[in-house]
Amino acid sequence: MPESDQRLFFLLQQAAHRLRVAADRRCLAAAGITTAQLGALFAVREGGLTQRDLAARLGQRESAVTAMVTRLVEARLVAKQPHPREHRAVVLQLTAAGEEALTRVAPEIEEFNAQLRAVLGEAGFRQTAEAVGKLAREEW
Repeated sequence: MPESDQRLFFLLQQAAHRLRVAADRRCLAAAGITTAQLGALFAVREGGLTQRDLAARLGQRESAVTAMVTRLVEARLVAKQPHPREHRAVVLQLTAAGEEALTRVAPEIEEFNAQLRAVLGEAGFRQTAEAVGKLAREEW
């Protein structure tokens, strides 16, 4: 097996870590949220999600999402509403403050993507986005 094949996983892991640290720093400065919280806010914005749905959408354990939702509710970025059909479940809703956080972080996301395009080129950016999307959807 070529060394480059053996190193691919390590390189993906290293790149993901460095990108997440840089993006977290920007998101925290712009809106006081992490990239993990940003992903949750984007998902909640789509509407109708329970915590279980959010965990599935994010590919995380329910216990981790419960803790994140608690922080988002305490920060008043997300609200819990009674589920219309399941008496023990709640539906998550983005608050006005949550929407404002997404508005504040949008320029940072645009700048981050511009920097990625500068490194990868437009065609490379699109190809990488497609490839990483496939990896994210793959059942391992």
